[in-house]
Amino acid sequence: MNGLSASPRVDFASDNHAEAHPAVLAAIVAAARGPAPAYGGDRWTAAAEAGLRDLAGPGSVPLLVFNGTAANVLGLSVLLGPGDAIICAEHSHVAADECGAVEAMLGRKLLPAPAPDGKLTPAAIEAVLDRCTDVRTPRPSVVALTQATELGTCYSLRELAELRELCDRRGLRIYLDGARLANAVARLGCEVADIARFADALSLGFTKNGALGVDALLLMAPGIAERAPYLRRQQGQLASKMRFLAAQVGALLDGGLWLDNARHANAMCDHLAAELEPLPGLRLTQRVQSNAVFVALPRAATDYVRARWALDLLPTGETRLMTSHATAPADVNDLVEEVRASLK
Repeated sequence: MNGLSASPRVDFASDNHAEAHPAVLAAIVAAARGPAPAYGGDRWTAAAEAGLRDLAGPGSVPLLVFNGTAANVLGLSVLLGPGDAIICAEHSHVAADECGAVEAMLGRKLLPAPAPDGKLTPAAIEAVLDRCTDVRTPRPSVVALTQATELGTCYSLRELAELRELCDRRGLRIYLDGARLANAVARLGCEVADIARFADALSLGFTKNGALGVDALLLMAPGIAERAPYLRRQQGQLASKMRFLAAQVGALLDGGLWLDNARHANAMCDHLAAELEPLPGLRLTQRVQSNAVFVALPRAATDYVRARWALDLLPTGETRLMTSHATAPADVNDLVEEVRASLK
């Protein structure tokens, strides 16, 4: 049996592969009964937006969109002016995994900076600024961060504060891609508001955390929200039947299910890393701080395991293993046994 078999089996290629949480599916069915106002004028959207403000802070302005790329494009478009450019990590989703959506849709230049562990540093941002000093170069005005990062690491609150201080001093705004923000909140033991206060705009991802398909954009800086609803409409992200997006968010916010899902995914990731690390012949290549394990395996072992499981093999030769709300301890144990067998 392999990861593409018709038989249900949890795989470790991506948390996007996980099924929607049963509570989300039930909420969508409940929202489908009878008519409701369109374009967000319904009670589900009002409740979801109120719940998001409770998480991020009373001054936040939430907007629901279909996915993470949409949130990134919309969030950056609200912060950018004519001729502005975006400093981002070389591994960031906006730079490496969104088919140039920001550059194509917004006509803005991305300026990737080295980030060996996925995290931008003040020094890396300063180095980009030092290269952009006159009208011949793009003008950086926004720093795009990811929390948790594409390499599974998390910015500490102290690191975010240092980046905020630098950006304030250099006149830069911060956009935070929070496709896996729930995993970072769970890892750091903090609140969404503790992270959101360092950003001018950020996304809160639900698609990777049990939803069928919805993410939220949270606008934090005063004065930036006026254009956002119009930009969302222009960018094709204003759902006519918004209640079906909002119902998913409502289900995940109810009782803190979104955080429980993230804690479970992180716990399964910790279990996986703890079982893999002692095995001879492999090496964990990044710190395990969210729901991702990056491991270097011999190529023969990689091929052996990939024949039985859906895994994400990176161009570097590393394998990325992702856990989710649907990962069970038995799934982790089965994968570890496969890896152990492959190393023999």
